[in-house]
Amino acid sequence: QVQLVESGGGLVQPGGSLSVSCAASGSIFSKMNMGWYRQAPGKQREFVAGVRSDGTTNYADSVKGRFTISRDNAKNTVYLQMNILKPEDTAVYYCNTFPYPVHDWGQGTQVTVSS
Repeated sequence: QVQLVESGGGLVQPGGSLSVSCAASGSIFSKMNMGWYRQAPGKQREFVAGVRSDGTTNYADSVKGRFTISRDNAKNTVYLQMNILKPEDTAVYYCNTFPYPVHDWGQGTQVTVSS
C-alpha cells in the first residue's frame, strides 16, 4: 500500500503564492498518475490538478492559469505551485492517484488564504 504525506501548507494573503508537496512511498511512483485534491469546510473533496506518468497535466477550471502541478520521480514527490491565491482556495489539500484516487488519504495540508 502506498503512503502519502502532504506538507507545505500555511497562511497566505490573497494574491500570494504557496507551494505544497506530497511524498509517496513505494517503488512504482514513476508509473502512477498523481493528482491534487482539496476539501473546503462543509464541501466535498474536489479535483484540483493531475499529472500523468508521461508528464501531461490536467487542471480544474477554477485553478487553470494560477496553479502548476509537477513531479520529481527521483524523489517520489509531486508538487503544486499555487499563485494568485484567492480566499476560495482555502481548503485542506490532499494528493492521491488521478483520475481515480485509489490509495488511503493522507492527513492533508491546510492552506488558508486570508488577509
